[in-house]
Amino acid sequence: MEPALHPDVAHLGFLLGTWRGQGEGEWPRGEPFDYGEELRFENVGEPFLLYAQRSWSPDDQGPIHFERGFWRPGPPGRIELVLAHPLGIAEVAEGTVREQLIEVATTAVSLTSTASPVTELRRRIEVRDEVLSYELHMAMKDIALTSHVWARLTRV
Repeated sequence: MEPALHPDVAHLGFLLGTWRGQGEGEWPRGEPFDYGEELRFENVGEPFLLYAQRSWSPDDQGPIHFERGFWRPGPPGRIELVLAHPLGIAEVAEGTVREQLIEVATTAVSLTSTASPVTELRRRIEVRDEVLSYELHMAMKDIALTSHVWARLTRV
């Protein structure tokens, strides 16, 4: 039995569930690519949502990327994001939530000694007509902030 949604995250209820679909990406040092993606937002009855992301190659279904973390309510109209990436990156981001649109930008990126040299991330998530649209912009040590991946996912 699923716990009641904590009142502090009631305005994030539109995210709940598992979303799956296809995405596209590009990076200055490579060719454009397609990928499959799944996002999962889970209610545990606490004032945050659990978050899990995974993406895979549409050719062989092999894994491409994973993220795990928490979406936390901030002051009214604000949201916080805390994520870990297997690339040796810990991401902290803050931003806005209004209706069914979330926009966040990193306030801190921590790297292990062997991590990808990510310096900034920006995310935009919008749910409209039961479709979740997702965009991620990323910067690295030698690459200015640029569009990296985008996807359209449906709830399964």
